Amino acid sequence: MGNDGGSIPSRRELVKEAARNPTATQLKETRQEQQDHLWRTDSLTNRPLAQPVVSDALGRLFNKDSIIEFLLPSESPEDAGGAAEAEAKKTEQEHILKGIVKGLKDVVEVKFQVEDDGESVAAKGQGLRSNGIAREEKWVCPVTNKELGASTKAVYLVPCGHAFAQAAVKEVSGEKCLQCNESYASNDVIPILSTDETDIAHLTLRMDILKERGLAHSLKKASGKKRKNSRADRDELQVATADDSAKVSNDNNRETSERSLQNDSIKNANTASLTAKIIGEQEARNKRRKMHRNENLDSLFAARDSSHNAPKDGTNRDFMTRGYAVNHKR
Repeated sequence: MGNDGGSIPSRRELVKEAARNPTATQLKETRQEQQDHLWRTDSLTNRPLAQPVVSDALGRLFNKDSIIEFLLPSESPEDAGGAAEAEAKKTEQEHILKGIVKGLKDVVEVKFQVEDDGESVAAKGQGLRSNGIAREEKWVCPVTNKELGASTKAVYLVPCGHAFAQAAVKEVSGEKCLQCNESYASNDVIPILSTDETDIAHLTLRMDILKERGLAHSLKKASGKKRKNSRADRDELQVATADDSAKVSNDNNRETSERSLQNDSIKNANTASLTAKIIGEQEARNKRRKMHRNENLDSLFAARDSSHNAPKDGTNRDFMTRGYAVNHKR
């Protein structure tokens, strides 16, 4: 830019206005646009939201078929370029889900009430207008009939999944769904696509509590690693049950043997008592026989110092010397 009669522009001439921070109105408009985009588009596949729609523990909305495609194992393409693209897409989806969705138990199907705008039933079921353009359903609250979207705070209940305006749920007393009459807890009211830090902290705390209890977002038993642990616990339980059954069988056998021995001991006791009774009677009979004096036997024996039995001739006679006279020297 020299030698042509021109001049080099300075920064003051190029920068007419300094960069300014966005105002609150601009931030609100930007946030509103983002919310409107999230209410209409699936962030995983950038497709329009169409029922069936599911939500995770943070209240984000996805198409159910997108979650199923994410959970299913992807087929590896033959070319390297396709494999790299599929891997990059999988990584991006994992970054969006933040490891919250690991199975269908980690999402709840949100049941929106669709306002009938005169469309044909076939077109409504296919989610298409008569000209073939993707149909945008208008979701409304069944209580207040307000449109659920970026302009209205909406919530859904776990586990039934019915969606309402947040004001309607707060005003109605009782913790039962207004459509299916199913009971729910106060912490199972999930705000949909909320940007409030308090709501996000509440949902994060709820996830931690459910994780400690071994439950998923749908209040069902958690899958993944919990399942492996449950399988290991089940195997241990089967082993323990087998050991207990073996112990029980051993105890039963021991009790049976003890009962048989007890029966045998009872039989032996009866036999022993009968034998003892017979022996006692025999001993008593022998004792009476000994105590009874027999004159024939007494006549065979004679006491030496008994004077009345001594012979008159001074001889000592007994059964050994009977018939003989034995002189005693004096």
